[in-house]
Amino acid sequence: MTASLPRQAMAPDEQPKPPEDRGHMIRRRALTLLIIVLLIGVPAGYLVISANQSRDSGKDKERKWAARGLTEAWPSKVQRHIYEVPVPRQADGKGILSTKVAYYETNNWRTSRLYVQFMTTNAGLDYFFKAMGVPRAGLKKDQLSISARDRKIVGWEFKEPGPWWGLAHQQKNPAPTQHIVVKWSHPNHYMVYVVSRTTP
Repeated sequence: MTASLPRQAMAPDEQPKPPEDRGHMIRRRALTLLIIVLLIGVPAGYLVISANQSRDSGKDKERKWAARGLTEAWPSKVQRHIYEVPVPRQADGKGILSTKVAYYETNNWRTSRLYVQFMTTNAGLDYFFKAMGVPRAGLKKDQLSISARDRKIVGWEFKEPGPWWGLAHQQKNPAPTQHIVVKWSHPNHYMVYVVSRTTP
């Protein structure tokens, strides 16, 4: 024979709870569901929005800087080093090798580009190609190696009179790839256009 446990006596001032009515139960469950949705849905929504903003921020930054166009100044030493664009500088008191220097840089999560233009002398052009490790003889007449997309971004129009010479210097990542166009209309006054692209 098993002994039954004694029932706990109710406190004298405690009233028995009435059974929960259906309306109260529905409100309680709805409130619980709302709390769960807020605890899970709000952070998840924030993550989705944040991911979309991060993805689009590179494109927004590129459009913002594109609106500003070329800056009439020398790219920084760091930029010239990273993109391997050796704009000819004054050397040994022989005079300034580059004038009309301007640049523009774009960055997004896939690709970074440096657009540079400058006018230089025969000695400056030799220096430029030698410093890049590319033979000047690699230039081909009427080869516009800079794409229409890149030309549009900075407003370069390679129209007559020319002649125009160009080459593409392809390198393996992470080294940059340069596309170069040279306007050869006046002896010893060459207008050089460069787009150097790096992929992180």
